[in-house]
Amino acid sequence: MEKSHTIILVQKTASKASRTFLDYETVSGAVDGICNMFERDLKERFAHQRELTYDVQQLFQWIDHLHDLSALVFDEKQTAYLPFTKAWVKEKVLKQLKKQAGLR
Repeated sequence: MEKSHTIILVQKTASKASRTFLDYETVSGAVDGICNMFERDLKERFAHQRELTYDVQQLFQWIDHLHDLSALVFDEKQTAYLPFTKAWVKEKVLKQLKKQAGLR
């Protein structure tokens, strides 16, 4: 399922106007997209700082504070999109960041 088309549904605030979606060819692409969205938000909030650093806990807090975040991942066997929650997204983020850092 890691190579499956993935749609990320995001609602940043309680306002329905903050709803959006992003689509990616893979789950890992979607995870990268979520991390990039977090980094863009950091850059906007701390525009006066030249260099920003963060840890996975801050990323997870950001995810938790989103009004809604979910993923729809295409399953070829069922020929349908399967829904996943914030907890699943955080699990995939952690797994991918560990892999990028050379950890298991």
